[in-house]
Parts: sequence; structure tokens; C-alpha cells
Amino acid sequence: MKILEDFWYGNIEPTDYGTSSCKEYKKLLELICRNEEKLKATMTDEQKELFEKYTECVREYQTIADCLLFQNSFKLGARMMVEVMED
Repeated sequence: MKILEDFWYGNIEPTDYGTSSCKEYKKLLELICRNEEKLKATMTDEQKELFEKYTECVREYQTIADCLLFQNSFKLGARMMVEVMED
């Protein structure tokens, strides 16, 4: 069971999406960064602090959402395998 062994020893990172080959992902990330810099350049210190709090909450939310998606996807894959093995 090579995959379980690799997972156990940390050779597999479940949150690694392999985004390096996705052009749309790269373009969108560049756009987000560029727009964030433009937005911050127009903000007061108070607005920047509020924006930082906002982005921290969004990151935390995204981490939780990614975890839930991973769990649900894993469960779906396991159910598919059980069904395939039963037939």
C-alpha cells in the first residue's frame, strides 16, 4: 500500500492542488494581488487594518472550506470504491 505509506510519512500533501500547470489559476492569482496592492495604496491606516482583519477571516474560512471539501471528496471516493468492489 504505497499511497498510504507515502501519506503516513508526509510525502503526500492533500492540500497541494498542483496549481503550477493551471494558467487560469495563475492569472487570477496575479489579478488578485495586483488589485489588492492598488486597493491598499488608496487606504488610510485604519482602513488597512480593517482590510487585514477581513483577509485573515477570509483565509481562515477558506482553510475550513478546503478541509470540508477534502473530507467530502474523500468520502465520495471511498463510497465509489465500495460500490465498485460490490459489483
